[in-house]
Amino acid sequence: MRYDQKVYFVKRIPGSYDPKTGNYTDKEHVFSVWASVMDTGTDMLNLLYDGIPQGSKTLHVIGHWKQPDLIRIDDKTYKIDLTRKLRTKQTFIVSEVPE
Repeated sequence: MRYDQKVYFVKRIPGSYDPKTGNYTDKEHVFSVWASVMDTGTDMLNLLYDGIPQGSKTLHVIGHWKQPDLIRIDDKTYKIDLTRKLRTKQTFIVSEVPE
C-alpha cells in the first residue's frame, strides 16, 4: 500500500467576536498527512449510503489521529462518514461536500 498522496486534515477552532464586522470568526488548524487514497468499494457504499454517491473515497493513514472536522484532497473538501482504528493505521471513509 502506497502512502503517496498528501491530504489535509482541517480542525475548526471556534473564534471570537469581531466588533468591527459584527461577525464571529472561526479559525482553522490545517496539517498535512501522507495517505493512501482510493475509491470506496461498491459493497461498502451500499452498506453506508444505501446507494452509490458520487465522490466517496477511502483513506488509509499511518498512526492514529484525532478525528478532524473536514479533510481536503486536492481542491475538494470531504466530510468523514466512518472512521476505524486498526492496529497501526486508521481508515476514513469520506464523501464529498458540495461547495
